[in-house]
Amino acid sequence: MPDLSSLPDTIEVIHLCKRVADATGELSILHDIDFTVRAGETLAIVGASGSGKSTLLGLLAGLDTPSDGTVKLGGVDIFALDEDGRAALRQAKLGFVFQSFQLLAHLTALENVMLPMELRRDGDAREKAEAMLGRVGLSSRLRHYPKYLSGGEQQRVALARAFVTEPPLLFADEPTGSLDAATGEAVIRLMFELNQERGSTLVLVTHDPSIAARCRRTITIAAGHLVV
Repeated sequence: MPDLSSLPDTIEVIHLCKRVADATGELSILHDIDFTVRAGETLAIVGASGSGKSTLLGLLAGLDTPSDGTVKLGGVDIFALDEDGRAALRQAKLGFVFQSFQLLAHLTALENVMLPMELRRDGDAREKAEAMLGRVGLSSRLRHYPKYLSGGEQQRVALARAFVTEPPLLFADEPTGSLDAATGEAVIRLMFELNQERGSTLVLVTHDPSIAARCRRTITIAAGHLVV
C-alpha cells in the first residue's frame, strides 16, 4: 500500500457510474462522470434532489463503491484498495461533514471530536479537541451529549471533528440542510474560514446557490449526468 499521508491532494473522477437494483431491474444513479479537483480548490456540486449528488460525494470519499469507473487520489485508484485501505485513506486524508451530523450519541462533544485522533493514536487528542471546540464557540459545551445540543451546536461539533485532524481534503454533504437560515449561515462562514486557514481542498454538496457561489468552481449533476 502507498504512503497515503504523502499523496498529493488532486482528485480524479474517471468514467464513474453507479447502478443499483430496483423493482424494475436496475436504476442508474450516476452516468459516466468525469472531472478533476485540484489541490486547494473549493468545488460545489449542485443539482435537484435525487440527482445523485450525495451518491457522488460518498464515492469520492470511498464510502461506497462504483459500478464502473474509479476515483484516483494522487494517482492512486482508491477502489484498488480494500475496505481497510480505504478506511486508512480517510483517516489520513479526509474530513467528512454529514447533513445529519453523525455524532455518536453515547459520547460527549469532546469525546466525539477526540475520536478520529484517538483512532490515529495522537497523543494530544484532548488538547487539540478542546482547542477546536473553542474555535467553533463550544468551550462551554465540551461535556454535553448530542441530545442536549441544538442542531447548530451539533453541526459545529461535526465541523470540529472534521477539521481537528487538519485533513487536506474536506467533504461536506448539505452541511446546512437541517439548520435554520441564521444558524446555517454561521456554520458555512465557519467552514470556509477553517478551510482557508488550512489551505485544504473543499468539496461540498448543496442545493443553495448562495453557498455554491462562495466556491471557486461549481459542477451540476442532473439525473445522474454531469452537465457541462
